[in-house]
Amino acid sequence: MGKVLVHAITEHVEDAGVHSGDATLILPTQTISQGALEKVKTATQKIAKAFEISGPFNTQFLVKGNDVMVIECNLRASRSFPFVSKTIGVDFIDVATRVMVGESLDESRLPSLENPIIPVNYVGIKAPMFSWPRLREADPVLRCEMASTGEVACFGPNIYSAFLKAMLSTGFKLPQKGILIGIQHSFRPNFMSTAHQLHEEGFKLFATEGTSAWLNANDVQTIPVAWPSHETKNTTLPSISRLLSEGHIDLVVNLPNNNTKFLKDNFQIRRMAVDYGVPLITNFQLFAEAIRYSSDLDATSLFHYRQREPRLSESSAAWLTCNL
Repeated sequence: MGKVLVHAITEHVEDAGVHSGDATLILPTQTISQGALEKVKTATQKIAKAFEISGPFNTQFLVKGNDVMVIECNLRASRSFPFVSKTIGVDFIDVATRVMVGESLDESRLPSLENPIIPVNYVGIKAPMFSWPRLREADPVLRCEMASTGEVACFGPNIYSAFLKAMLSTGFKLPQKGILIGIQHSFRPNFMSTAHQLHEEGFKLFATEGTSAWLNANDVQTIPVAWPSHETKNTTLPSISRLLSEGHIDLVVNLPNNNTKFLKDNFQIRRMAVDYGVPLITNFQLFAEAIRYSSDLDATSLFHYRQREPRLSESSAAWLTCNL
């Protein structure tokens, strides 16, 4: 009792604060240090032993550098079980069932803490799907409350291929015309390299007034647009609603926080993107790299990626213990 028999560790693309059910998951992990991974394994082992767990459980960790903290431990199977089962080729649900009914197992073939199964030639990604267009006035931004209504799992030779296919499988469309950018001050330093890349890729960039001034000052040419609440007052700047309705913008990148006087305007921008059927990004990790990767693929390649990609129904980070 309390011995970890099979395990898998996934990494969230999004920063802490996004519900694990809404998170984009990566297997194998990409940015977590080996030292932190070992601490995750040690903590998992201690939790299983301390609570004498016999059955499936999943644990969420917060990792920064080599610092590891436990967020929560759930004594149940999670959305990660089908995802990790498909990705590493071990049926976690089958093992869990055998554990709970007391059947013996050949432990030598299972991914234990000491002998994990880590994909080498491919990466698996689980991406959430949402139903924002069906929910009037709902704010399409990810928080600690779960909002997704489904997910897909995709695989590729590298993280960018897998991420791009996952985005396409959830209905995301690659931008062809213009991108609207709105970045709050706290996110700007981390977004600068992404902004330069989008500019170098040749996209026509629009930006809210403050973001546009900041980007232009940093050699990223953008066209300023008026905040929704300023449209009637500032008629010299293009209207976001008009640009969206006329198809001049086919992607909206809106990175908000609560420390702004434009909370309502940011909500209106996100909501307009959803209502006009324009893809919306509220978390930019991996996005720019995936766009760069897509520039090396032709439309036929992307079409075949979507056609042959397997889909799964559920996923998160999973461990399993059994009686001894």
